[in-house]
Amino acid sequence: MKPDNKVKWTRMDNASKIFPATTNNRDTKVFRFACELYDEVDPEILQKALDITLDGFPLFKSVLRRGFFWYYFESSDLLPTVEIESEPVCAALYIKEKRNLLFRLFYFNNRINLEVFHALTDGAGVIWFMETLVYHYMTIKYKDIFPKDIAKINYKASISQKMSDSFEKNYRKGSSAFKKPQIPNIKAYQMRGTRVDENRTKLIEGAMSAKAVLDLAHEYETTLTIFLTSLFFYSIYKDMPSKMRKKPVVLSVPINLRQYFESFTARNFFSTMNVSYDFENKSAELSDIITSITESFKEGLSMENLNKHVAELMSLEKNPIARIIPLTLKDYTLKVANAIADRGVTSSISNIGRIVMPPEFAAYIHQFSICVSARRPQIVLCSYGDRLVISFTSPFLDTDVQRIFFQFLTNRGIDVEITTNL
Repeated sequence: MKPDNKVKWTRMDNASKIFPATTNNRDTKVFRFACELYDEVDPEILQKALDITLDGFPLFKSVLRRGFFWYYFESSDLLPTVEIESEPVCAALYIKEKRNLLFRLFYFNNRINLEVFHALTDGAGVIWFMETLVYHYMTIKYKDIFPKDIAKINYKASISQKMSDSFEKNYRKGSSAFKKPQIPNIKAYQMRGTRVDENRTKLIEGAMSAKAVLDLAHEYETTLTIFLTSLFFYSIYKDMPSKMRKKPVVLSVPINLRQYFESFTARNFFSTMNVSYDFENKSAELSDIITSITESFKEGLSMENLNKHVAELMSLEKNPIARIIPLTLKDYTLKVANAIADRGVTSSISNIGRIVMPPEFAAYIHQFSICVSARRPQIVLCSYGDRLVISFTSPFLDTDVQRIFFQFLTNRGIDVEITTNL
């Protein structure tokens, strides 16, 4: 039988299309997922684990190509190599006209870093990849220690399910109830500061007890996500010049749509909701912010609004006129629309959730963390066991908002371990 040398290609999902058009040196659209171990990383074993993991995630072997009308993924024979860390946090991965993989895996001492271009997958997809990678690393390195009946990694889905386009699957065809997306005309408060040299990303991470923060959230009768979102609003307010308080603070909150629709895709399947607070006309007390944000979350996460978001995202793709517009013009349009939409957003916060690994690994894994490239200060957080890591990334040297945020927690008796890359 002759080998199949035919090049395979995959259409980009709807959420992916904006990333190649809007990436630049100031915002690379790259996110980093890190696993910190108690022992130093063995690069040879990490390479073996990567090779095994890639068999279950074929899209990670793709390169991004430009067609006349759309971008698309093309299968490649490129072999990723594990390397020691040498690039700044969230350095560019997609470089126009360069044929390269859209992720990198590197290590430094006891830390494994996986960086991914957002067009490839979202936070949930990269967690899935990383959990699988670390599982294989552990079972290879400590094969003589772990029992033979150690829990197998939960693959959750077949390869075809991982490769599926869940936007297409869940789009309600012919629904006249949904209109094309409207770009909000709100001009939100924008954080400013002195930029870091060479467009590098400043990363500040705070690690703490997840239970301690959850207990504090329960004192305010709310969830951990809403509590931390409200605390972020409060911290921004405390740093705002008084003359700027007439502008609303607006946070963009990503939504993992897998929680609401039947989907096992390892590709992008997320939406966002904007949550706002008007400090000029509302109380700046944290408890009052929490009450308002709770109502905003309830409304934004209703199935009616989630279905609307999916339909709005798909509307332009389904438009027959938009389909025949050349990619160059589509890129320009997306850049303009993105710049206008950015004026209506102050920052973003994303809770990726809990990382789940077999309990036998607890003695070998210290923590996980995740961060993103930033054109403005923003937060991503995740937890593993009782270890909650809140990662601030920012293009600015200024750290007042971060200081206010973490200081509030420490003043309430929570021990916070702070690390930074600059």
